[in-house]
Amino acid sequence: MELVLKRCTPEDLESLTEISRKTFSDAFEAANDPEDFQHYLNTALSSKTLLSELQNPLSHFYFVYHEGKVAGYFKYNEAAAQTDLKDPLAIELERIYVVSEYQNKGLGRRMINEVIQKAIELRKRYIWLGVWEENKGAISFYESLGFEKFGKHPYYIGKDRQMDWLMKLQLPTL
Repeated sequence: MELVLKRCTPEDLESLTEISRKTFSDAFEAANDPEDFQHYLNTALSSKTLLSELQNPLSHFYFVYHEGKVAGYFKYNEAAAQTDLKDPLAIELERIYVVSEYQNKGLGRRMINEVIQKAIELRKRYIWLGVWEENKGAISFYESLGFEKFGKHPYYIGKDRQMDWLMKLQLPTL
């Protein structure tokens, strides 16, 4: 599967908002209270919030295209843009989503490999992420790539306090 990566810019806001809301809804809407879920979509994945994130030079969104169609996207954060650790020696993989029709085709693994390559180029020591403790499939996927749990933090969908595992992948030192 040939993939093309494109760094998102503010001109991509409409497409980014659409894919962010669609992939997040596909993944988590059924497991959450409808009111809390809608509140989350309207705040965390609003055009206003995403534009602010796009304009942050320490946050990086990428679309992943297959045959001219957006098949997924990811976002990583450096330094002060990280949600928790803010470690200059790390990057946070804050989001990684694959459009449903492209799932289970190795796209997620290839996207992670791109993030690893970017982290190595930036001379980072590790990548970390948060994953909902109930998302057993994602946890298994990250573990298969060498990520290890190192902590927890709360994550809110509306008023619903959920718990994310914090997972880390050590990178080869140069």
